[in-house]
Parts: sequence; structure tokens; C-alpha cells
Amino acid sequence: MLELMELLRTDLGDRGLRTAALLRRSHPFDKELQIAGLVHCLGSLLRLSDGAVTVGVAAESIRPLLGERVARLVRLQAPHRPTDAYAGHRCGDDDAEAVATLCQARDSAGAAGLDAGVLEDWQPLLELVAAGARGAGSPGNARDPLGSPRGSSRPYRAW
Repeated sequence: MLELMELLRTDLGDRGLRTAALLRRSHPFDKELQIAGLVHCLGSLLRLSDGAVTVGVAAESIRPLLGERVARLVRLQAPHRPTDAYAGHRCGDDDAEAVATLCQARDSAGAAGLDAGVLEDWQPLLELVAAGARGAGSPGNARDPLGSPRGSSRPYRAW
């Protein structure tokens, strides 16, 4: 987690921070989408020995820490992909919509005057999503970390 935070600090234009802030406002319950917005620019921040950096490499680098869905959203939001590129991938309708939302937030993140806060504010959420990725088979996950209350079929939403 510390290495990821250090890498995100090198995003001088705060593209990831601004994208995540927009997603937090528009989709407050989808924590994985917000984190995908925060880390979506890792491809340009990673420096490989041959100079080639791909979105796929960035997505694979975060998969073990942040989980399959965050990695998939990062991979599919690549600006060079056609907008209908998600159709051929194995993602549900929710993920296709999430990718479109992520792309829209990414493209809008350059707006002047956007108060995106500071990177340190995102560390608890990064840790929450990472914990959800580690326990992917458990009842709670990053979208609903507490699971359902006992005796209830409805998910509990703490935020």
C-alpha cells in the first residue's frame, strides 16, 4: 500500500485524485469505482525498462492489491479504446456502465477549480478496497464491507 501511495504522489497533475473526487460525488456507494478513478493513470506513472507502459500492465500490477474489478475498470477505461470496446469483454452491465462513468469522470477531471482534496484522504478507502479484495469470497466486500445485518436480506449501508 505504501508503494502505491508513493507512486500516486508522482501524479503531478492530480488526474487520479480529481477523477476519484468526481466519482465520489456521483457514485458515493461504489468504492471500487472511486479507487479505479484514483489509480486509472498508473500506466503513465509506471516506468518500465523498455519505456513502454501499457494500461494492461498497470491493471495487472494493481490486481493483487485492489482486486479483479478495480483492475478490469482500469484496463477498460484506456483512452485509446473505442467507447464500445467493453462489449467484447467479460463484464456485466454494471461494469460497462461503470467504465463509461469512469471515462466521463476521467475526461472531466481537468476542470479548473475542482477541489479534489489530498491523497492521504484516500488511504482509508484504498485499505478498505484492498481488504475486500483479499476476502473476495467472504460475505462483506468493498462495495458492502459489513455484509447484511443479521436477520435481514437487505445489505447494510454504513455510508
